[in-house]
Amino acid sequence: MDTRIASLDDAPAMSRVLREIIAHTGRDRPNDEAFVTRQYIANPSSIRCTVAIDDEGLVLGFQSLVRAEAGNRYDVPAGWGIIGTHISPRAHRKGVGSALFRSSREAVEQSGLKKIDAYIGADNQSGLRYYEAMGLQTYRTSKGIVQKVFTVE
Repeated sequence: MDTRIASLDDAPAMSRVLREIIAHTGRDRPNDEAFVTRQYIANPSSIRCTVAIDDEGLVLGFQSLVRAEAGNRYDVPAGWGIIGTHISPRAHRKGVGSALFRSSREAVEQSGLKKIDAYIGADNQSGLRYYEAMGLQTYRTSKGIVQKVFTVE
C-alpha cells in the first residue's frame, strides 16, 4: 500500500469507496463524482486530500484535510483543520487509516494548523475508535454527533 495526493482522475474510485461505505453502514451521504471533486479534490479550503492505493493502484480509502472557515457547517473554529476519513470496508484493519493520517499529519505541520477537528456519528464505533487511536480526544458532543480534536504540540 502507498499514499499520494488525490487527483481529479481519482474521483471515480473515491466515489466507489463512498458507495461501499454506504452499502456497509446504511448511512447515506452524497457520493457522486461531482461531489467528490467539489468536496475533496478541488475544495478551495483544502490543505491536502490523500488517497491510499494498493499494489495494483486500486484506491482503498482517502482522507481530506481542509481549513475551517467562519460559519462552517460543523461549527469548528475558523483556522482549525477539519479532517474526514473514508476507508473501504474491504480495507479495514490493514493500516490504511494510519497511513492516511501520517500524510495528513505532515500537511498539518507544513500548514501551521494547531488543532484538527473530526466530526463523527455517535453510532460510528469504528470511526470513533480510529480517531482516538490517532490521538484525537472528544471535546464536544451533540445529538448523534461526537467531535474529536487533535492538538498539534
